[in-house]
Amino acid sequence: MKIIVLSRNGELYSTRRLLEAIEKRGHEAVLMDHLKCNLVMEQNRPHVFYQGKEVMDVDGVIPRIGASVTFYGSAVVRQFEMMNAITLVESQAITRSRDKLRSLQLLSRAGLGLPKTVFTNYSKDTESVINGVGGAPVIIKLLEGTQGLGVVLADNHKSASSVIEAFNGLKARVIVQEFIKEAGGADIRAFVVGGRVVAAMKRQAKEGEFRSNLHRGGSSSVIKLSKEERSAAIKAAKSLGLDVAGVDMLQSARGPLILEVNSSPGLEGIEKATGKDVAGLVVEYLEKKYQTGRKHKINSKA
Repeated sequence: MKIIVLSRNGELYSTRRLLEAIEKRGHEAVLMDHLKCNLVMEQNRPHVFYQGKEVMDVDGVIPRIGASVTFYGSAVVRQFEMMNAITLVESQAITRSRDKLRSLQLLSRAGLGLPKTVFTNYSKDTESVINGVGGAPVIIKLLEGTQGLGVVLADNHKSASSVIEAFNGLKARVIVQEFIKEAGGADIRAFVVGGRVVAAMKRQAKEGEFRSNLHRGGSSSVIKLSKEERSAAIKAAKSLGLDVAGVDMLQSARGPLILEVNSSPGLEGIEKATGKDVAGLVVEYLEKKYQTGRKHKINSKA
């Protein structure tokens, strides 16, 4: 197979590991910066140009699309889909997962546990918003925030109201969520591949910090998920149409609560915490997806 990894930085751990795993399994690995791809549309012939050359004979695509370039990155993935390449994660699922509000709506409809969340159209009635999630303390999140950025813990009604009013004044969209005290500043990252959890880790925030992101100094350790947690992670990925996903959830008194479903989950933390070859499992799944696609084409022509 000729497999393209769409990534803006070939030195990133996740990108390097995927390229290594592709070559280790006997395939041709190609790195492309999706922002440097030119998309050409014409009748019955969509194609991609990269560094002045037309990209030909692509079998598989592994997208590593950053949140800040979701629009163009997903357009590149969609173009390869139109060229009949098998994509690890579909373009529509990428855009769906990047819309935090839409994701929460879909997760809610799927019957999954969630921290109680309120979203309003810059409401001045901050008291109702705060009470709507059970009162302070509350978590206030920017809809466009990633890796813990744009996330604020407000300890009391006064500070929560001030933060919400400040974001409203900047016309910044936010959601307000209940604070799950019993989680103790920790969350779980379950790595889902092809409808099963292949690895899981617990991330603990450093002292004095409520965000458990490893980028923010949190620590990680391997964890064995309960049957309920495993089921929730798989169902969350499926509800957003993601074949590969990092599902973040909290352990609470009422069961697992889904925080977020990531369509481009990092590999470094999960591989180092669990010792598992997650990159290899990702490539193995792409192979199966490719073979299934080939069989379907053959059967449809018969």
